[in-house]
Amino acid sequence: MQSTDNYKKHTTGSPLQQFLIDRFFSTLFTEIKKLQPESILDVGCGEGFTLQKLKDKGIGKKLEGIEYLARAIEIGNQIHPGLKLKQGDIYNLPYKDNEFDLVLCTEVLEHLEDPESALKELKRVAQRYCVISVPNEPWFMLGNFLRGKNLSRWGNDIEHIGHWTHAGIKKFVGKELAVVTAQAPLPWSILVGEK
Repeated sequence: MQSTDNYKKHTTGSPLQQFLIDRFFSTLFTEIKKLQPESILDVGCGEGFTLQKLKDKGIGKKLEGIEYLARAIEIGNQIHPGLKLKQGDIYNLPYKDNEFDLVLCTEVLEHLEDPESALKELKRVAQRYCVISVPNEPWFMLGNFLRGKNLSRWGNDIEHIGHWTHAGIKKFVGKELAVVTAQAPLPWSILVGEK
């Protein structure tokens, strides 16, 4: 099966990488659970790994995912057939204003040429909260470099256009939302923003 980078990340055999991913999810779900959302939209949901974990933990009643890559949706529908996943564009989400209690966007903004417009669109469809995560630089690149990934690019992922420090992403999100919490499970930043 032809897979995506996201699929490979979530199905890694590396104990260290799996440990970091598990820590990330533990932090993410602790933050989301505090907000008690009934409805959650995962923008840039990939194959639905995060949504499936939310469903398994009983967090949220209405869960939906939207993803740009058709291949990711195809894989997601095969491995998570009980999820509602569809293809779409972060800059033009096919939802009404304030449609979801919480809009989740993990590891997406660093891939975008216009993250400002994307953040405004996430805010538009959120009734109250947006939860955003990005790689925390320079730690993310350093981690890649130390494990021999993307050496010629000093650990920078070839698809990453934007790079944020923990303080930088707080400032960026703070332009549109009130930052309620900001966590830094190495090597990511996770922010909860409120409208």
